[in-house]
Amino acid sequence: MNRYDLCPVRPSEVRAAIAKTGIAPGAWAHAPSREIPITVYGINEPTPGPRWQALFDATWPGYRAWYLSHGDTARPDLPTATRMLASHMPELVPTYDRLVDLAGGDELAARMLTLWDTPAFAPACSQAVLTGPEPALCRNYDYGVDLWERTIYTSAFTGRRVIGSGDCLWGLLDGMNDAGLAVSLAFGGRPGSGRGFAIPIVMRYLLEVATTVAQAGEVLQAMPISMSYNLTMVDAAGESGTAFVGPDRPAEFSAAPVATNHRGDIPEYPERAALLRSVPRRKRLTAVLASDPRPADLAAAFLTDPLYNRDYSRSFGTLYTALYRPAHAVAEFLWPGQSWRRGFDDPDGTRQVVLVGQ
Repeated sequence: MNRYDLCPVRPSEVRAAIAKTGIAPGAWAHAPSREIPITVYGINEPTPGPRWQALFDATWPGYRAWYLSHGDTARPDLPTATRMLASHMPELVPTYDRLVDLAGGDELAARMLTLWDTPAFAPACSQAVLTGPEPALCRNYDYGVDLWERTIYTSAFTGRRVIGSGDCLWGLLDGMNDAGLAVSLAFGGRPGSGRGFAIPIVMRYLLEVATTVAQAGEVLQAMPISMSYNLTMVDAAGESGTAFVGPDRPAEFSAAPVATNHRGDIPEYPERAALLRSVPRRKRLTAVLASDPRPADLAAAFLTDPLYNRDYSRSFGTLYTALYRPAHAVAEFLWPGQSWRRGFDDPDGTRQVVLVGQ
């Protein structure tokens, strides 16, 4: 069972909660064929309520199995997990408490929702930023179809409006806030993991408390993170850069406007980089930026080889392309021949997409 497998049988109250939001049982399943039909859910819920509760009900069996994949004792106890969240992300504690209430006070869910010391996971991904005349961030999220939450979540958990691709129930894979800061993540290429937060909650925290790239960098300096990632970001003023983060080491920063799955020009782990075609993708992004593209041109490049991947059978397929445009306060999610534009004020909605594998 992966993180997002659904229970085949649900209590009537769970089905009713899901029906209220349009999230249907079986939403995270897909047919074993070259064509993979999926539904992407746009959720606009300023503070956690029935929509989040429906998401929890639909996905908790899979998340629970993922969280316990190495046994209960491999995960931190609740006092430790909550202490770490309160120490490093105090602004998120009121929202966390609300989530635990909506989860029925379940002790295991409360531990998982801190996202402290979770099992490791490493999506591939490519990302690039434009700094002017219009700042923009574009990325491809490359991972396994069954490991994608398929939500675009708009919220105001701490009062600041945030929109982004949801993961781990309240974390983010990429996103933008109403101050114009946009951030995305990619696996950083270094193997191993350590004590720290899962990256989706770090992404959430950055967009809740930082308004500029400089402020985001300050936050990352003191943040324990469990695995190696490259975080590429841009703000409303056009400041940009990539932060290299990982366990047991301080964050490093680069002015590089692109990132794939290694650090710098020469990979530290060439075999791993070759497996993910990290170098060709980074070279392609560098060439695209050299042509001084507009945001739409940059997004179009992400939908072509070698940036767009279709190897879904080994969890290396492009699940979506996201284009964040802070000046327009919109995020656009793209697939070949299709796009979905979402702003902070857009209501709940769904989009049907068909991914085509190799």
